[in-house]
Amino acid sequence: MGLFDMFKGDAAPALTPKLAFASALLYMMSADGEIEQEEIGQLVSVIGGDRALLDDAVKFTRKVTLDQYLTQAPGQLNEAQKLCILINLCDSLLADGSAAPQEQALFGRFLQAFGVPEAQFAPHFQVIAIKNDRSVFGIR
Repeated sequence: MGLFDMFKGDAAPALTPKLAFASALLYMMSADGEIEQEEIGQLVSVIGGDRALLDDAVKFTRKVTLDQYLTQAPGQLNEAQKLCILINLCDSLLADGSAAPQEQALFGRFLQAFGVPEAQFAPHFQVIAIKNDRSVFGIR
């Protein structure tokens, strides 16, 4: 143990599929540089109110860079889990009716890391876009 090891803090929690899911959402929510309170509420809802999972995801994303996550996570996930994460990420970034350029770029990185071509994801994107298009009711 080095003299200053006590200041390093706790290590990141071990990556599991559940933690990969919650962490992916946190990485996406912070793509614009800040996480809004309503985004945290949405995240808590999506992960089933599991506060311990949320705490672990916050710890994980503080310790593990996005690049490290994108290298590590695909090997922890099966195809259904990857698709579930991608669909939830897309839903999250389109929830306000638009996708900021940094969110679009980040989503592209997730697609690439998870080995899912845009053309393969396109049908899911269309459904999510329709789901979030409240303008059909005159709502902005």
